[in-house]
Amino acid sequence: MAYTNFSLTIDAGIAHIVWDMPGKSMNVIDISVMDELDELIDKVAGDATLKGAVITSGKPAFSGGADLTMLEGLLRDFHAKRAKDPEGAAQLLFDGSRRLSQIFRKLETCGKPFVAALNGTCMGGATELALACHARIAAEEDVFKMALPEVKVGLFPGAGGTQRVMRMADGQQGMQFLLQGKTLNAKQALAMKLVDETAPAKKLVAAAVKLLKAGVDPVKPWDKKGFKLPNGPVYSPAGFQFWPAANAIYRRETHDNYPGARGIMQSVYEGLLMPMDQALTVESRHFAHVLQTPEAASMIRSLFVSMQELNKGARRPADVKANRIRKVGILGAGFMGAGIAYVTARAGIDVVLIDRDQEAADKGKAHSDALVSKAMKRGRATEADREALLSRITATPDYEALADCDLVIEAVFEDREIKRAVTEKAEAVLKSRAIYASNTSTLPITSLAEASKRPKNFIGIHFFSPVDKMMLVEVILGKKTGDKALAMALDYIKAIKKTPIVVNDSRGFYTSRVVMTYIREGLMMLADGVPAAMIENCGRMAGMPVGPLSLGDEVALDLAWKIVSATRKDLGVKYVEGPLDNILEEMVVKRERFGRKNGKGFYDYEGREKKLWPGIPDVVGKPKPAEAFNVEELKQRFLVMQALETARIFEEKCLTDVREADVGSILGFGFAPFTGGTISYIDGMGTAAFADLCRKFTRKWGPRFKANRLLKEMAKTDQRFYERFAPDKGEEREAA
Repeated sequence: MAYTNFSLTIDAGIAHIVWDMPGKSMNVIDISVMDELDELIDKVAGDATLKGAVITSGKPAFSGGADLTMLEGLLRDFHAKRAKDPEGAAQLLFDGSRRLSQIFRKLETCGKPFVAALNGTCMGGATELALACHARIAAEEDVFKMALPEVKVGLFPGAGGTQRVMRMADGQQGMQFLLQGKTLNAKQALAMKLVDETAPAKKLVAAAVKLLKAGVDPVKPWDKKGFKLPNGPVYSPAGFQFWPAANAIYRRETHDNYPGARGIMQSVYEGLLMPMDQALTVESRHFAHVLQTPEAASMIRSLFVSMQELNKGARRPADVKANRIRKVGILGAGFMGAGIAYVTARAGIDVVLIDRDQEAADKGKAHSDALVSKAMKRGRATEADREALLSRITATPDYEALADCDLVIEAVFEDREIKRAVTEKAEAVLKSRAIYASNTSTLPITSLAEASKRPKNFIGIHFFSPVDKMMLVEVILGKKTGDKALAMALDYIKAIKKTPIVVNDSRGFYTSRVVMTYIREGLMMLADGVPAAMIENCGRMAGMPVGPLSLGDEVALDLAWKIVSATRKDLGVKYVEGPLDNILEEMVVKRERFGRKNGKGFYDYEGREKKLWPGIPDVVGKPKPAEAFNVEELKQRFLVMQALETARIFEEKCLTDVREADVGSILGFGFAPFTGGTISYIDGMGTAAFADLCRKFTRKWGPRFKANRLLKEMAKTDQRFYERFAPDKGEEREAA
């Protein structure tokens, strides 16, 4: 028969299966792929003349894994049927979600050996397909990447991944691979025994054929009598050492917030006690359960669906021609400017890096040298890569070098006068079509654009530190910013492979404004008498990557003090002082504790080591006993405050798109990913319940928790933000 997604040819008794989906840049697993793969297995198994099969990809990558929108469809059918027939709905979900697992098990036990020739990226379900094959050969070049990243979107590998990994690899390495969603290169995959050989990409199929001709056992070790697990039985002296430690690490890293991670632990522990067929059934049951959780639904929506839409230019003006960006100017070669220069040059774009003198500019370029040299030590770059990257960066104090730049990004100090001066100097030499962007994190773009003679070409592009690691970029529109400037900003962000969100102008914009409420709430807890260690632990238990005091130190307390002082100056008599002002003034002005930057803040720092400063009670007073506070309430205070501030930002029309709120909160400041983001956190409990929580906290902790007008209005009918501000309701977003 003819196949749409695969081609099948036979040569010397070996079936060559090439996966090459039409109209797609990367192969993905959808219903049609499952149908055809099922038939191909039957074809190979039923043909007595075939010795085995090689499966590879006709694209540069092997496969990106399963199409998660397929799971969304399963869930829609489940919810539609559950009210009338809960048992039938559950069976439908179970059967649908385990079909891929059953196909892979069919391949594994069909009696003919399959060899996977993995020519590039191999993710998720594609990795599970490879593990179900009887041998695997990976491309030895850097293009090969293997992972089971499902845990990062609220799920776990549900097509046999948890069972096969833990029967093939060392237990500790296998659990890390599963729980962290780690990406392996060819050497790492080989060391973990997840692939059997490596070969040059051009010789992969030949190597697979050679392997088949030499003889590949069509029966997996775990399907033979006497199979022994790599780390021994669960109930054994080795198991008694491994599993309590694994559970403790799981709790420490996740605080049991992620059903997907919990599902991995349960599937592996229970599955390793059983033969493979029963183990796969156990895995499927846990997978179907996790699939129904609100955490999985929210994480899939935010970290898969919404992120893909934003990366594909959901907010880009459709009528503006795509920009070909050849050269970017960067003003300021400090840590941020140097980081921007690095990611720009890494994307193949020429960079002009400007600072006050040659020495300062060269120091900024040296940052790129250090980063690419570190990549070389880790085997991720070559000397040729280093030379090519550094050759793209021109470090100079001469503004004339900006003359042919398509985009200029200002990354100088958060000082209006300095920003005004460099804007004027740059615009004096820029070509008329060039776009000018400020990397400010707090200062309103409209006011900064007053220094520009062409405010239509002036925009905000806010990076996060460290630039080479943080994947989010916040684009800020001033009142006069034009579509061409927005298109240029989004095209540039796409070129450097980061995720954009677009917000309207306001003080602090979205991310800086919200993350400061997290730090502020930590300081307010100090003022309430909560012990500092409890504050930090509760922040992490709530799902934040670090505690608020630690984050305050990283942001820099003196910067926080400058922001508070600037806000007080701008608001004048409307500004209301509180404990935050007193604590920051005491720490910064009187004690010169600026944070990590000078080795002392709420923590004392010695190299990479840090410990809470014992002098905190001297600043805020003696703490109350930990028993005086409810841990769950402290966790809620952190999340509610950030989500409430997001709701206020929607009311002010700084934010207009729920996707950007959720994705921006997770990528920008690490808001509890298991919730799906700040807006999904509100929608998850409902606006009515959230408003009630705000009222409770207002009575107990003060007016900063008072619900805003928009939230109160929505709470009357329990309207969700994803209903009112749905991405496909542009007119409603503008009218809200």
